[in-house]
Amino acid sequence: MRGRKMRYYTKTEEWVLIKGDKAIVGLSKHAADELGDIVYVELPQVGDSFKQGESFGAVESVKAASDLYMPLSGVISKVNEALEDAPELLNEKPLKEFLVELTDFDIKELENLIKESDYKG
Repeated sequence: MRGRKMRYYTKTEEWVLIKGDKAIVGLSKHAADELGDIVYVELPQVGDSFKQGESFGAVESVKAASDLYMPLSGVISKVNEALEDAPELLNEKPLKEFLVELTDFDIKELENLIKESDYKG
């Protein structure tokens, strides 16, 4: 995976990508496909802090609703506001569209996640 950033995945199908001092959090393609047409996304506020594994929001589709779980402990520094008006972006480009960005995250917690090379989703 040289020359490319590696994603890490949770067992609940969120992904995280480290870019410098930010951790970008998104929803896996597998989860987006399983949910079907996503119609609503609930995200936290900038400044909120979460522990690894804690629920930080939810996604709703025509088939189901699902909580979102934080892959790393950290503080929300940015929220993808485009998802408020266009939640379907998560279906169209799940690996390009992020949910939130974190700062002050614990890099050691990556050890608790699934490496992209081992991910089976």
